[in-house]
Amino acid sequence: MASLLIPTALRAFTDRKSEIEVAARTAGEAVAALAEAYPDIKQHLYEDGGALRSFINVFVGETNIKSLNGLDTPIDADATVVLVPAIAGGVR
Repeated sequence: MASLLIPTALRAFTDRKSEIEVAARTAGEAVAALAEAYPDIKQHLYEDGGALRSFINVFVGETNIKSLNGLDTPIDADATVVLVPAIAGGVR
């Protein structure tokens, strides 16, 4: 099973788990499996229309899926998928 790494900012919705195992063939299936297992996280990952929120980056290994096939990016059974929400803020 693939490992899905959860960032600290989203662990409040995964019972504080930093990693979950998912059965998935694509990056999109991995993220969907997370949302199915922890329904409260779904609104933080997806827009109302079902698209992944633009500030949520998904990496397979060290590569952002935006430079691959997006959510259709295939993953190996032992892949590591990482969620990385964009961070903004600060003082100008």
